Amino acid sequence: MRTPIIAGNWKMNNTASEGVALVEALKPLVCDANCEVVVCVPAIDIPAVSAAIEGSNIALGAQNVHFAKSGAYTGEISASMLREYGVKYVIIGHSERRQYFGETDETVNKRTLAAIEAGLVPIVCIGESLEERETGKTEEVLSRQIETGFRGIDDLSGIVIAYEPIWAIGTGKTATAQQANETIAFIRKKCAELFCPKCAEQVRIQYGGSMNAKNARELMAMPEIDGGLIGGASLKAADFSSIVHFDRPDMASMKLPKELL
Repeated sequence: MRTPIIAGNWKMNNTASEGVALVEALKPLVCDANCEVVVCVPAIDIPAVSAAIEGSNIALGAQNVHFAKSGAYTGEISASMLREYGVKYVIIGHSERRQYFGETDETVNKRTLAAIEAGLVPIVCIGESLEERETGKTEEVLSRQIETGFRGIDDLSGIVIAYEPIWAIGTGKTATAQQANETIAFIRKKCAELFCPKCAEQVRIQYGGSMNAKNARELMAMPEIDGGLIGGASLKAADFSSIVHFDRPDMASMKLPKELL
C-alpha cells in the first residue's frame, strides 16, 4: 500500500512570521490526518517553520536544492544546509523553475541524485504543456523527462513524482480525474519498463495540477493518484486541511474560526 502524500508548495509567499502563523493554524486541523502532510516553504522561512512544526505530524520541505555539496554558487542552497534544519522533502524540477530559471532534465537529474545522496526525499515534477498535450506529445515528453531526470537512480521507491500538467497550474483549469489517472498510470508503466515493476508499484505519484478542496476527493479516489502537490490552496489553513482530509466528506461542512476562512 502507498501512503498518500499531500504537499503544499507555498512558492514565493509568506514571510517567516506569516509562515509560522499558517502552520500554527494548520497543526490542529491536520493532526489526525490519514496521509503524510508536507509544507514546502521558501528557503528563508525554513528555520522558523522548522521550529514551529516540531513535535507535529507536518513534515518540512524545500522548493529547490543545488547539486553541489558546497562551492561558489551564489544564492544557492545545498542539501546539507537543508538537512541541518530538519528538511525531509525537496521539490525538484517544478515547471516554474524550468520556465523561468533554465531548469532542464539534466539539472533535474543532478539535483535529484544530490538530494538522494544527502538523505532527502525528492519530489520530482514532470509534465507537459498545453501545446504538447493537444499535439499528442504527452507520453513522448513524459518519457524523456523520466529517462533523463531519473538516470542513475537505483530505487525509485525512495522518491515522489509529481505529475503537473503545465496548462493546469495556476490557471484554474484542471485535468479530469480520469485524465490525471490515465496519465499517471502511463508514468508508472514507464517507470516499470525503465527500472523495475516492484519499485514502480511502490513509488508515490502526486497530481500537481490545481488540486483543491472541491476536486481533491474525486482525484484521490483514482487508483493511480497517491496525493497532491498543492499551490494556492496550501496558503490557507482551512483550504489545505480540507484537501488533507480528502477521505472525510464531512470536513467541508466543518465550522472553522473566521480567521482561518
